[in-house]
Amino acid sequence: MSLTEKDKEEARKEKFEEETSASAEEELLLPRDTLLSAGIHIGTRMKTKDMEQFIYRVRPDGLFVLDVKKTDERIRVAAKFLARFEPSRIAAAAARLYAQEPVKKFCEAVGATPIVGRFIPGLLSNPLYPNRIEPNVLIVSDPRADSQAVREAASVGVPVVALCSTDNDFSGVDLVIPTNNKGRRALAVIYWLLARQVLREREELPPDKDMPLTIEDFEAKISKEEEES
Repeated sequence: MSLTEKDKEEARKEKFEEETSASAEEELLLPRDTLLSAGIHIGTRMKTKDMEQFIYRVRPDGLFVLDVKKTDERIRVAAKFLARFEPSRIAAAAARLYAQEPVKKFCEAVGATPIVGRFIPGLLSNPLYPNRIEPNVLIVSDPRADSQAVREAASVGVPVVALCSTDNDFSGVDLVIPTNNKGRRALAVIYWLLARQVLREREELPPDKDMPLTIEDFEAKISKEEEES
């Protein structure tokens, strides 16, 4: 094979890879650029053995980067799973500030039960607690921040769907959605996507339509004082 023919072969390979990549991008629930600009792929400078399977690469600054295709796949799997349950028997917990508004909007969209702010010990596990919640499935925004909720769900046999970054482990978690679980915009995008996909799986929303609620509606609002601090 001459040099020219080799060049042509390389060009054909590159074209095939570009077309394959473009095709994969079209299959994502949101355009890749939208996902990346929200930072859903940005992890931490720590990684656990559990999360290695979802890590795409490590940046020069030491941050581990998640594979957005795997995030997309897991959102689909989680939505299929969640769509099997009675809406009111789905609970979603968010101790961290930036996760609280996304969780509230997710619950509003799909009819789930929000648990935001401090998790009251015994909320899931104490049969004598008057405000006890008995969900069939629990979503947590960060298994570390929501550790009490994860432990109680495990103790009563409730499956846990968790948003996990590169520094999380899977103790007590049944289904992982790999994502940046600390970023304001990232959390809004993930919960919006999950809500939309659950509604599509329930056939309450056509596959080519969006919800009335926007990603901006899901995003935590911060005051000027918080912004400046």
